[in-house]
Amino acid sequence: MKPQYRRMLRRMKAKEEQPAPTAAAGAVWFLYILECCDGSFYTGVTNDIDRRLRKHQEGTASHYTRTRRPVVLVYREECGTRSQSLARECAVKSLSR
Repeated sequence: MKPQYRRMLRRMKAKEEQPAPTAAAGAVWFLYILECCDGSFYTGVTNDIDRRLRKHQEGTASHYTRTRRPVVLVYREECGTRSQSLARECAVKSLSR
């Protein structure tokens, strides 16, 4: 795993150990993976997959996917909190293709 991801995970674990502020009821975060038209993959996190996928298709969500449309949702995973989904994203990005 890259050092920057290890540092990020350590900071996120330290934050999780602190008492969390009250989150909005029902706020579930997801990790998602998109396949772009050129065969590349884009990984992100969101709490509303439908809205985020629509933004990617419109070309307003990310500079990376803007030039690689159309995109297809190939994977999604419920992660619970935002910090858990970001930690999972770091782990997925460190995997080989």
